[in-house]
Amino acid sequence: MQNEKTGKKHIAMYIGSLQKGGAERVMVNLADFFFESGYQVTLVTTYLAAEEYEVKHAAWKRVPAGADNAVLVADTEENPAWVDPEGGEKDGIKRVFSALLKSEQQGRIKNLSLRHRKLEEIWKELDPDLILSFIGKNNIMALSTATKEGYKVVVSVRADPDMEYDTTALKAGMLSTFGKAAGIVVQSKGARAKFPRFIQKKCIILPNAINPSFIRKRFMGEREKRIVMVGRLDENKNQAMVMEAFAELKKEGYKDYKLIIYGDGPDRLKLQRLSAELRLDESLEFKGNVSHVAEHIEKAAIYVLASSQEGMPNSLIEAMSLGLPCISTDCPCGGPADLITNGVNGLLVPIKDKDAMKAAIKKLLDDREYADKLGKNATAVQDLYNPEATYIQWKNYFDMLMN
Repeated sequence: MQNEKTGKKHIAMYIGSLQKGGAERVMVNLADFFFESGYQVTLVTTYLAAEEYEVKHAAWKRVPAGADNAVLVADTEENPAWVDPEGGEKDGIKRVFSALLKSEQQGRIKNLSLRHRKLEEIWKELDPDLILSFIGKNNIMALSTATKEGYKVVVSVRADPDMEYDTTALKAGMLSTFGKAAGIVVQSKGARAKFPRFIQKKCIILPNAINPSFIRKRFMGEREKRIVMVGRLDENKNQAMVMEAFAELKKEGYKDYKLIIYGDGPDRLKLQRLSAELRLDESLEFKGNVSHVAEHIEKAAIYVLASSQEGMPNSLIEAMSLGLPCISTDCPCGGPADLITNGVNGLLVPIKDKDAMKAAIKKLLDDREYADKLGKNATAVQDLYNPEATYIQWKNYFDMLMN
């Protein structure tokens, strides 16, 4: 089916915002890929975040209040946001916002109904051939507002289903709506296995593509004495456990090494206080969000992922693509275990096990030849997760559903 006006198949992609996170990055990459492949693409987001990924072919542009053609898309005190809908690339990827403005709100209970109605009106206005939704509550909203009008909806669970649907209300919403999905994209066999059988039948495992900037020849020089982590600063990512393990290693003589943490999030102040308590001083650096991550980490001695729960972690795929010796926790859904064969192309340790993490780091610091072997073997992920191989799987799946 093709859009009568453009002659192109139209895909609407729905997510909360394009703020810097793993799921948001995947959606932005998919939007650019499908647009460049000749599809009409519209991004539907709840709001405009303060700091977002760049969409290469964006038809819109963030503008200050009072600018020509400025449209108010959010008017909360924390995030007043204005956009020029036509200020970017001509006939590029359009963007629609589903948040209620203050003038549209009528109280907490009524607002839920109004948000549903606004989303229903957006689908009718866009009339897409397929809707792709990412993450938790968004998936429930997309299915409950679009499928009754006959629109095909593919939902994607980006993490451990137990984490995305972690309340009674969310789980009930998921169970009552997922049966209406045209398809359900998950990240690992472990994630699929957590759903009831009637949902498993609709699941497909589609991989994340490696950002092209991480596909390069492996750095072969002497590695810098840095242990690196990349990710949101929150309890799930468990940077605190790695900090504690690192502090103990420093007391045991590994004083020349530094722990460098990239990313930002709600636990930043708490982690900074912990750093002071552990007296890590200049041995630990919080770099915040940075551009061109590959250039920052490719020469590091070790990459560490310490999450309690993960889907298919982009940052681990990227670190392996660069050929870093990698250590990851063995998360319940099996995302890291789908990537790492323990002792062959990386090391897996139990979640929340500081002593096991410490032992793994020590092993790689003590045996550089072994660490180098793991790093070399890790680069094989480039063959499995390069954009050309990955996106064609998404494209074939979507074309099958749309046809």
